[in-house]
Amino acid sequence: MSGPRAWFSDTGVIRSGPGTPSADTTPGSSARSPSIPHPSAPRDVSPGAATPAHPLDDPAHWAAAMTPAGRFHLEPVSIERDLRRITRWMNDPAVSAYWELAGPPSITLAHVRRQLDGDGRSVPCLGLLDGRAMSYFEIYRADLDPLGRHYSARTDDTGIHVLIGSDSDRGRGLGSLLIRAVADLVLDHRPGCGRVLAEPDLRNTPSLAAFLAAGFRYSSEIDLPDKRAALLVRDRGYRNQL
Repeated sequence: MSGPRAWFSDTGVIRSGPGTPSADTTPGSSARSPSIPHPSAPRDVSPGAATPAHPLDDPAHWAAAMTPAGRFHLEPVSIERDLRRITRWMNDPAVSAYWELAGPPSITLAHVRRQLDGDGRSVPCLGLLDGRAMSYFEIYRADLDPLGRHYSARTDDTGIHVLIGSDSDRGRGLGSLLIRAVADLVLDHRPGCGRVLAEPDLRNTPSLAAFLAAGFRYSSEIDLPDKRAALLVRDRGYRNQL
């Protein structure tokens, strides 16, 4: 996603978040590609009917990852269950400075609802470590996002946005660990995806270091509407070398 600055620091905040792109390509917008069915659209269940593909291969069914910090898995956001928690995180000054979603629950609700009501090209998730909700992720189709206008996009390119929710989980290397874990989950469960992307602000050297430590490589510099960004890539072919 293009938008406010990407960020990772000892506060544990990673941001490469939502911008204000045109409606025809906004993740979660009502304008949908005719090739991507809405998740709530009725399906043809007649014998021999093809099952419509989820644009992100349905993160709700991705397996957990074992990490040095514990068992980690992604759980798609439920408004009823998670809105209060995510709103609290968004109002943490360390988070709000970069996500720019501080305020009443209605602000967070609108941000998350756009994704949940969309066509599945952007999926908001909680990150659970040993069953404890402690982070927020957005997994999105970078090739279908406005970001795709600013680099040579390939089909099924997948981007990630991350924030660490609690101050007690920040500043101890957990961010890089989870970045790597989520990138691995993408590559494990999206066989058509050859690379995972991030686009932190070029001036944000802690963010660059965190992604590089997680196996991403520097690809190029790109001019987005509100920042000059480093396009960072984790390649499937090099995942075991970096």
